[in-house]
Amino acid sequence: MAPVSSQEHERNGPDGLGAVPYIPLSSDDGAEAGGQSIGSLVSQATQHLSTLVRAEVELAKSEVTGEVKKGLKGSVFFVIAGVIALYSSFFFFFFAGELLSEWLKRWAAFLIVFAAMLVTALLFGFLGFRKLKKLRAPERTITSVKDTAAALKPRREAVADHS
Repeated sequence: MAPVSSQEHERNGPDGLGAVPYIPLSSDDGAEAGGQSIGSLVSQATQHLSTLVRAEVELAKSEVTGEVKKGLKGSVFFVIAGVIALYSSFFFFFFAGELLSEWLKRWAAFLIVFAAMLVTALLFGFLGFRKLKKLRAPERTITSVKDTAAALKPRREAVADHS
């Protein structure tokens, strides 16, 4: 495993992620910093800063990836619960039909339950249609793409003329 700058950055858990890059706290070759030129010190500082930024991005990415995986695993349980609830609703409507059949003829009771389900489905379908009708095209994006294409068109023609 690659060395890390601190134990907090070590990622060796069950998610299988490797270590995050680190900035060495002392010179690897044991040379004194006093004998180095300003240029090499600036070069090293730039390199260390680059490594630091990459390490922070890698750390954030590994933490977010782990949390997303946990979230996906948890959402599977919600999907299973929703499917079971959906299939269970059949028994509720059958129960409602049987209950109404205590006061009405059986065929009339089930016809009433069917009509209530149909009216509810039509109502939600109508509400969904109204919401979809209000959707608009992304006008700003379309305008921006057209403007970009128009700005690049003269360049394409100029490049074609030079060829």
